[in-house]
Amino acid sequence: MTTAQQLNTQFGIKGQLSFREDASGLVVAEINNAQATASLCLQGAHLMTWQPKSQAVPVVWLSRDAKLAAGKSIRGGAPVCWPWFGAHASESSFPGHGFARTVPWNVIETGTEPDGATRLTLRLVESEKTRAQWPHSCTADLTVIVGETLRMELTTENTGKEAFVIGEALHTYFQIGDIGAVRVTGLEGCDYWDKVGGSTLRKQDGAITFSGETDRVYIDTAAECVIEDDRLKRRIHIAKSGSLSTVVWTPWTEKANKMGDMGQPDGWREMVCVESVNAIDNVVTVAAGTRHTLIVEYSAESL
Repeated sequence: MTTAQQLNTQFGIKGQLSFREDASGLVVAEINNAQATASLCLQGAHLMTWQPKSQAVPVVWLSRDAKLAAGKSIRGGAPVCWPWFGAHASESSFPGHGFARTVPWNVIETGTEPDGATRLTLRLVESEKTRAQWPHSCTADLTVIVGETLRMELTTENTGKEAFVIGEALHTYFQIGDIGAVRVTGLEGCDYWDKVGGSTLRKQDGAITFSGETDRVYIDTAAECVIEDDRLKRRIHIAKSGSLSTVVWTPWTEKANKMGDMGQPDGWREMVCVESVNAIDNVVTVAAGTRHTLIVEYSAESL
C-alpha cells in the first residue's frame, strides 16, 4: 500500500492538498484551498467532509460518531455505491450497495483547476475478492473537484467484450438545521418507490417534508433538487447528469438508534440524504468498449 508520505511526494499540492495516515491506518486526503476545505478517505474514495469558506457550517455531514476502519463503511459524507445499489440481485451474502465503498482506491491524478479548485482522481483497486463479486472487465474512477462548488464524477468504463449492467449512487449526506424544518424541492410530480410503505409506487405531491422514516427512490428524473433549510438559512443545490433516479432518505429515531453511529442521541436530525442514483427502473447498461459517467455538482446559497 502506498504510504501518506509517498502520496505527498507524488500527488501533494503545496498549500492545497496533503495526505495523512489516520489512527486506523487508513490514508485520508486533506484539501484546504482559497475556496473550501474537504477530506476524503482513500478506502472507498469516500468524501467525508466539504465546507465552502462562504459557509459557517459544513454542507456535507459526517457523523460525530463516524469511525474509520479497514473494510468498513463510514457514516456520513458521500459513500460510493457501486456496482449495484441496495441488495445484490441474486447473492444475499454480497454487501448491500456494492463493495466500492469498503475497498482501497488508488490516487491516479491530482491538479489545480483554472479557478483554483483542487482536483483529485482515484481508481478502484481490483482484487480476487472484488472479481469474485464482479467478474466483468472494467475500471471505476471517481474525480472530485473541491472549490466553492463540489463536483463529483463517477465513471465506469467497460474494457471487456460483453455488455454489463450497473446500479450506482453517490449516497451524499447533507448537514441541515433540523430534519423537521427542511423541504426538498425539484421532485414534484415524480413517481417514486416508497421503501417504507412496502415498496409501493407513488407520485410526489408538492415539496418533500419529513415527519418520520423516509426512504424513497424517485425514478425517471434528472431534475435538480434543492434542500431548503430555514434553520440554517440556506439552500443546497444538487444538479446532476448521467443519473435518472434520486433517493431521499432519513432513518428517524428508531432506525437511527439501531445504527449506533449516527451521533447519538439526535445526530440524525441534523442530516438528510439526497442521493444521485441509477437504480431499479434506471440501472445502466454499459456496452463493451464504452463508458458511463454519473456527474453531480453541489452548491450552497445563503438566504
